[in-house]
Amino acid sequence: MVDVENKLKEFNITNYCKVGQGIYKLDETKYGKKHGKLILVTAMSPTKSGNGKTTVSIGLADALSKQYSTILSLREPSLGPVFGAKGGATGGGKCALVPSSKIDLHFSGDMHAITSANNLICACLDNHIFQGNELNIDINEIYISRALDMNDRALRDIVIGDKDHKRKEHFIITSATEIMAILCLSKNFKELQENVKKMVIAKSLDGKLITVDNLGISDSVCGLLSDAISSNAVLTKEDNLAFVHGGPFANIAHGASSIIATKMALSYADFVVTEAGFGADLGAEKFFDVVCPKLGKYPDAVVLIATIAALKENGYGDLNSGLKNLQKHIDNLTNLFGANLVVAVNNFGDSDAEINYVIDYCNNQGIKACKFDGYKSGSKGAKELASLIIEESSKKCTCKSLYNEKLGISAKIDTIAKNVYGAKSVSYSKKAEQKIQELEKLGYGKLPVVIAKTQYSFSCDDKLFGAPTDFEIPVTDVELRAGAGFVVAVCGKQLLMPALGKNPRAKTLKLKGKELL
Repeated sequence: MVDVENKLKEFNITNYCKVGQGIYKLDETKYGKKHGKLILVTAMSPTKSGNGKTTVSIGLADALSKQYSTILSLREPSLGPVFGAKGGATGGGKCALVPSSKIDLHFSGDMHAITSANNLICACLDNHIFQGNELNIDINEIYISRALDMNDRALRDIVIGDKDHKRKEHFIITSATEIMAILCLSKNFKELQENVKKMVIAKSLDGKLITVDNLGISDSVCGLLSDAISSNAVLTKEDNLAFVHGGPFANIAHGASSIIATKMALSYADFVVTEAGFGADLGAEKFFDVVCPKLGKYPDAVVLIATIAALKENGYGDLNSGLKNLQKHIDNLTNLFGANLVVAVNNFGDSDAEINYVIDYCNNQGIKACKFDGYKSGSKGAKELASLIIEESSKKCTCKSLYNEKLGISAKIDTIAKNVYGAKSVSYSKKAEQKIQELEKLGYGKLPVVIAKTQYSFSCDDKLFGAPTDFEIPVTDVELRAGAGFVVAVCGKQLLMPALGKNPRAKTLKLKGKELL
């Protein structure tokens, strides 16, 4: 196996340090001189076991590397899914990152640093109140929540404080924190420092927004993030380079790896393969509307993953009916976002007849499609996909964002809901309406919107499959992420702290020596 250090030297990357076995940290200020092509991997609406975006991303990168210098830019795993339903985020079969178990668990400590930075802000804010309000700011409403990198439903709603000063508090998962978004969307450590200062964490009685900078703790918070800002370098099983950095979920956050890792990869490689979380209605939409404007680049080609299981689920058991869901995603990516698109049918041991049926359907729509068999065959199983991506990425990039930033917050939400999801209407709770009016008065109306909703449907009903049209998107709350530079619209019953199922994966994992498998 090739050592990571030698692989970094192959790309003329010289500014790095070893932080663990097979894990290196890169200097976030050092970039190469290339202008690589960006390939985005997304998917149709998933099943609860996922569609295999990371596996496909790794297989595609391994296959592309046979002809071109290629680097992956992927997100870090969260312990919530690792021990919950989905498992790790390092791929599978012959298309995986190594060392998988270390990456899936504590990795380089980034998740711990982000969690600690978030909770330091919470602790200092509470201490400010307890110690007699030394800044003379009368706190009326607290916006920031404590965080934990674990699915723990008992912490969703808790009561803190003594008998005279009790209040309701919430925990959210680390991947949903603003610190996570700031780390992923900042171009360097200096910008991260400025963005942390701008975080709005509370509101005073007279309506003044209180920031991290007001508390005077931004240096301490950023000190916890001084190593986490640097992306991590590891290898695939086929000895190809992967930058793994940041870990936001696409159903409750923006769902993409860091700007730093992606920009760095683009500066050293001919091709960079990255992924957007969950279905294209969530991850890809946020990639185009939130990430690309900050990255300064749109994807040269997009892979849309389909699986027979997801198609059947979206067709209530019927494969042909499930194609409506795939078609909606195809229409969104090509018509709304202008992507050069390839559909990859990820093989989970499905029949050739069913896979070919889907491929023929796509071809008849004028969309290139192929079978992906990387789990079993590695890069060989991604050879056709790589060939199609090379062809599509040679075309002119016509990708664009969905909406103009000048639109108001409600108009942006309506645009996403009606165009991307296919909703008939959007409703707003009284709390959401009041917050939107307040944010627009304060000058935050031009920020992009991140919609938090279920990943299992275009609607907010996770049992409403296919491509429904006669439904409403209920916006229940709106949260400002001033430091990260977006507004979160919480829709339906979506929660920012997931939960474990009846039989979590934690019950099935086994130790082999000191390695958890």
